[in-house]
Amino acid sequence: MEDVLDVYTRPYDPMRPVVCMDETSKQLVMETRKPIPVSPGQVRRYDYEYERNGVCNLFMFFEPLRGWRHVEVTDRRTKADWARCMKQLAERQYPEVEVIVVVLDNLNTHTPSAFYEVFEPAEAKRLLDRFEFHYTPKHGSWLNMAEIEFSVLSRQCLSRRISGKERAQREVKAWERIRNDKSSKVDWQFTTVDARVRLKKLYPSIHP
Repeated sequence: MEDVLDVYTRPYDPMRPVVCMDETSKQLVMETRKPIPVSPGQVRRYDYEYERNGVCNLFMFFEPLRGWRHVEVTDRRTKADWARCMKQLAERQYPEVEVIVVVLDNLNTHTPSAFYEVFEPAEAKRLLDRFEFHYTPKHGSWLNMAEIEFSVLSRQCLSRRISGKERAQREVKAWERIRNDKSSKVDWQFTTVDARVRLKKLYPSIHP
């Protein structure tokens, strides 16, 4: 926990950006009946019945100090999907930086071995050298600021029925553009000092 909190206190360095990464899924549903359109005094109304249309996965990359985020919508959440998204992050979003400092959880797909399962050894090593990983502790995913962005995304974009992956990609891209244009940031206040006081019970007791 303190390792992640220390990362958050680092001054902004454009050559070593801190990027929070997380993932979630979205249930895709199709309407079985045509919605009733908006009318005076009435919002658009949907039938309570719907048809399940699979699930898509969303990878969130959020740089809190710059107020930048990118969401990648994929079919799955395998090691291969994660490794390819990380490569895209390094080569498309941050091609010139020295190291990308990544805060992420301990999901079993978020491991260096994922790169070696997807890429040739030399390429896997080259990519891994671009990253510095800092993992949140077990049951401590709330320390990942990407979860805050997912909360905003859920309220502003995903809290309605979305029929398919392509529709999800369009909706998420529009949301992402608006948030990035505003450079929306997170005012993180929780520090190591706060943790040692408010979460004292999580620390081991040392008796002389």
